[in-house]
Formats: sequence, structure tokens, C-alpha cells
Amino acid sequence: MALKASHGAAYSRVEGIGAAIPSRVVDNHEMTQYIETSDEWIQQRTGIVERRWAAEHETVESLSMDAARRAIERAGLTPADIDAVIVSTVSHMLQTPSLAAIIAAKLGTDGAAAFDISAACAGFSYGLAQADALVRTGAARHVVVIGAETLSKITDLSDRGTAFLFADGAGAAVVGPSDVPSMGPVVWGSDGEQADVINMSRDWHQAVEEGQPSQITMQGQAVFRWATGFIADAARRTLEASGLTPDELDLFVPHQANNRITDSMLRHLKLPETVTVARTIKHFGNNSAASIPIAIDAMLASGEAKSGDTCLIIGFGAGLVYAGQVITIP
Repeated sequence: MALKASHGAAYSRVEGIGAAIPSRVVDNHEMTQYIETSDEWIQQRTGIVERRWAAEHETVESLSMDAARRAIERAGLTPADIDAVIVSTVSHMLQTPSLAAIIAAKLGTDGAAAFDISAACAGFSYGLAQADALVRTGAARHVVVIGAETLSKITDLSDRGTAFLFADGAGAAVVGPSDVPSMGPVVWGSDGEQADVINMSRDWHQAVEEGQPSQITMQGQAVFRWATGFIADAARRTLEASGLTPDELDLFVPHQANNRITDSMLRHLKLPETVTVARTIKHFGNNSAASIPIAIDAMLASGEAKSGDTCLIIGFGAGLVYAGQVITIP
């Protein structure tokens, strides 16, 4: 008796992108109410002019739903076509049930497989890698990948090093079968030796016992060194793995962590001026796992990106973890 193995499509592709942006705009002037800073200082250090925070009626769940619905519609599909839902988030406050299971049900999928992942700012790329594998092994035909965060709810507004950085939002992509290569190999990894560089101030049990919230902490200089050195090289390796040269690239969409980090990556990669670079951090801030799909959605809306463009993406963050691919814009 021979054991049967699953077989799927030869290749996968991103079929649709969607985003959900919170309604509350928080400019740098408002940040001066919480920390000793200035609009000029924040812009010079990060490139951020304003960020979006979830209003009272907006949650990580509602933002995820809105982004997923838009991605599914733009892919020309219905929720019943979705076989799996993957959500990357660090701000779903329940250990269980998964946010993905809730989303799968509320979207109206036919009992789609559903699970959450915790890969922080690299989470969207991690999710794409898993969706690619599911489609190409035949475990699923269409997968929704969501990066969603309400980081404002776990940000220490008295911390001058992080309060102005973090923001909220959700972005989603539908991944499905393709007849031609449309998603390059993932280049990913981790460095748990630096786990304390970005973490939570206390675990949930401690938070309850001590009556203090668990909030994001970050050693900014350590993250900056890692991102401008190791991650810049990981971006180069990602492009090499795709088989493309810098001249064949149309877009570069790194995680929107800091414009100075993006500038350093550009110097390392030596990308030609013809490559359009995402700078959506200016108006949206750092929304972790959601930043890459939000950036792509915004660039499509502005005309900076178009269907068929080749796009290098790379995410990096707490763990420390990173992941990147070259994708074709749907």
C-alpha cells in the first residue's frame, strides 16, 4: 500500500491586497502631550509626521475583517473560496481562541483552516511563506494572510524611545495558484539571542498580579544596528534568491520601521533610481505586521505601484525574526 501525498499548484501568487486604516489621526504635536519631544525631532529620527491609532469602535478584529474583505473582493473571490486564514498579530489579547478562527467564521468561509502566528513585524512575510507552501502542496487553494495590530493599546506613552513610533492598522493578501512563478523563495530566520531587544515589559500573569499593563519595550540603538547591518544583507540575499537583479526590480517595500533604516538598506542594496521605495511610515507610523500590506495598498492607490510590478519585501522585528520575498503585485 502506497501512502498518498498531497500535490498542488506549481506556483503561487498574490491575488489581491487590502488594507484597513484606523480613523484616528495622531500627529507629532499631540505626541508632545505624552513625552518630551518635538515634531522636528520625530521627523528627523524616523520620518513620521503622523500615525493612526484605533478609535474606540475599532479593534484588531474589526480592522482584520475590513482588510480581508477588501483583499478577497479584489482577488475576484468570495469568502467561500477561502481554504485557510493566517493572522499575524501581537496585539490580540487572548491566548486562545485564535483571532484567525474568529475571522474565518465571521468572514463566512466554509470552515477554513485558521491559525495565528507571532512573528511581530516580520509576520506578514512569514504568513506569505506559509500560504505559498499550503498552495503548492495542495493543502489549500486560496489563503488569506492578515497582518493586524492595535499597538497603541500596548504602548507605554511615557516612554520617549517608543511612544511616537507605534501605530495601528491591518493589511491582507489572498494567495492562490499560479501558472507562472510569481512569488520568490522566502529568506528568513531568527536570532533568539537578542530576544530581550524588543519584548513585553511583563507576562500576562505578572500584569494581573501587579496591576500593571504589559507593554512593548525596545532597545532602539540595538535594533537600528541589527536592521542596518544584518537585515540590509538579508534583503540583498532575498533579491539574489529570487533570481532577479536590482535593475529588474520595480518596488522596494521594507517594513516601515524607520526611514533612516530604509535609507541604509538602499545604500547597501544599491538599487537604481527607477525602483520606487515605500515611505508610508510618514503618515501611518510603524504598524508592525500590517506595515507591508498597508504600504502596498497605499502605493497601488496612489499609482506608485501597478499590477505586474516586481516587489521586494522584507519584515524584521521582535524575536528577533526576519523574512523577505520578491512578489508580483496583483
